[in-house]
Amino acid sequence: MTKWLQSGRRRDICLLLAAADSGLRGQAVKTRLEAHYDDHIDPSSFYGSLSALVENGHLQTRQDGIHDVYVLTATGERRVREHAMWVSACVDDADAGTDERTPSESTPEDSNKK
Repeated sequence: MTKWLQSGRRRDICLLLAAADSGLRGQAVKTRLEAHYDDHIDPSSFYGSLSALVENGHLQTRQDGIHDVYVLTATGERRVREHAMWVSACVDDADAGTDERTPSESTPEDSNKK
């Protein structure tokens, strides 16, 4: 698992940008996340997440007047698609009643079912 996947906020930023055709300003991304989370996000923490995604090559910026606009790179788009396929497979497995977890991923509740 790459480091960007270890942060739900980073994943959500990338998902929002995947849905935006021409990118979004940082403030627009932050506003949408706050609406989704129904909570305030500390600006320094949020912009730190954006910076990490840019540094890791998942996002790039371009100027729109005095504002930075963020867009996914090809790497970022690939990671979003890989993650979406994984989530879809997990949901499909749950719907089918299969459990593809390894023994180390089992929960205590699983052992009570046997």
